[in-house]
Amino acid sequence: MWYGPALVGRPRTRSAARLAGAAAALILAVVSAAGAAGPGDSLRRQAQSLDWRAHRALLELYALDSQLHAARTRLSSLELQTIQLRNAQLQLVQQLGATRRTLAVSQQRLGDNLSMLYKQGDVSALAVMLGSQSLDDAVTRLDDLNRVADQSREVVAVTLDAQSRLTRLRASLDAKRRALDAAVADARATTNALAAARADRVGFIATLRRQQSLKVAQIHALEATAQRVVHKSAEIQAAAAAGDSTAPAAPLSAPAAPAAGGTTLTVSSTGYSLPGRTATGLPVGWGVVAVDPGVIPLGTRMTVPGYGEAVAADTGSAVRGNTIDLWFPTLAQARAWGRRTVTITLH
Repeated sequence: MWYGPALVGRPRTRSAARLAGAAAALILAVVSAAGAAGPGDSLRRQAQSLDWRAHRALLELYALDSQLHAARTRLSSLELQTIQLRNAQLQLVQQLGATRRTLAVSQQRLGDNLSMLYKQGDVSALAVMLGSQSLDDAVTRLDDLNRVADQSREVVAVTLDAQSRLTRLRASLDAKRRALDAAVADARATTNALAAARADRVGFIATLRRQQSLKVAQIHALEATAQRVVHKSAEIQAAAAAGDSTAPAAPLSAPAAPAAGGTTLTVSSTGYSLPGRTATGLPVGWGVVAVDPGVIPLGTRMTVPGYGEAVAADTGSAVRGNTIDLWFPTLAQARAWGRRTVTITLH
């Protein structure tokens, strides 16, 4: 129900003005005789854009999944190499310990043998012979001591060589361990970054899907509202036509000759600023014009000098004949407009 033309009312909030503007745009879409594109088409384009963005994000998610799988595989391989290298280092440490113990024993035995040879060397050959059962026994005793000493020397030499090789191997394993640790850290950082990017992309896709669902719901709501507006507009127009057939119409000034953009009509216009809804049930907003349906059919688009593009979307008990009321978002704007005669162009 329209509240009637007035120059009084409270200023509307910014959000209410935006809502009113959307309502006026909807009126232009669903009741305009020219069939202008409205927010329904805009919402469909937005929904299509969201669907395209979601599809592109999904493709990016597939790529991230592949990269993440490769990164995790590489990280697992590096971690396995780290375990193997750590086991090798433990075995090497054990081998080095055993080698050191062997070296110590060998050196001790070599010292004992050398000491024994030294002592035997201080005894005269006659004493060795007298202490032996025979000459062969004396020679055998000396040969045995020399042979044991030589074997001890060989064991010490082999052990020292083994210790040197194990030490070099340990240094090489330590270098490999450091390089492997750096590679593992890098692979883990890459994996974490890809996992975070994947989670972000999943959240982004979910947000797009929610927005898309919201747009679809808004489209359905607008279509339902548009149907109600069309039916209500038809009822009002029919009632106005019935009233014109039973009662003489108020004297009207004849429309001017068609202009380049449509037909011109001189009317008396009044500015008002009241909250509420139009006769068709939509919120009032900028561009909403109250008319006499018998003169200007509801849904007619028009250009009002000094006001801009508008649409006939409301009625009022005081709006009769060549009279229109223009909605303004603030009382100051409505008062500034006041009441003035203008020549409008009907499209």
